[in-house]
Amino acid sequence: MSDPGTRAEGKERTRRAILDAALALAADSNLAAISLRQVAKQVGVVPTAFYRHFGSLELLGLALVDESFRSLREMLLDVWRHAPEYRDFIDGSLPIVAQHVRENRSHYAFIARERTAGPPRVREAISREIDLITRELATDVARTGAADQYSSTDIALLADLIVSFVVTMAERLVEDPESEARTLAEARTQLRMLLVGALNWRSREA
Repeated sequence: MSDPGTRAEGKERTRRAILDAALALAADSNLAAISLRQVAKQVGVVPTAFYRHFGSLELLGLALVDESFRSLREMLLDVWRHAPEYRDFIDGSLPIVAQHVRENRSHYAFIARERTAGPPRVREAISREIDLITRELATDVARTGAADQYSSTDIALLADLIVSFVVTMAERLVEDPESEARTLAEARTQLRMLLVGALNWRSREA
């Protein structure tokens, strides 16, 4: 009789191999351009084994989106909740994102491609994750006292601007990893310029 623990470990190894194979196969195109059979062949399993883990390639893509964002959100939230001033949101966040891109480059390349060219549900999932990060940032910006001078609408707009800059920076890091230091420096300067304007802004509704 086989050990249930060993079976579970084997199942998780196969699942991981399927995710990695999909990342590798989609590296030169996108998820829509590869087939379930290609993934199964790459892993060395029959197509029916694929279905034991994912009901479709689209569901596999959703798992990759979740995997890509989960740890990043946790790290950013930790930084933001210990940020006493606006500039700390920038100085703390950018190195975290750069490190995460460095350690998970294939996932970020996947997100960058699928954000515009992926299946509809995958694109929607990426958009939801970015929106969630934006809302969480807005909550933490408000916690610093921004609610005294900004309306909730303006805080949401500021958070959206910051996250948009960070997403662009992450995509540049994927495209040109050798220029990481320059990309980080430019993003930091751009965001500080943004904050100079933000710090002098007063909402009419605040």
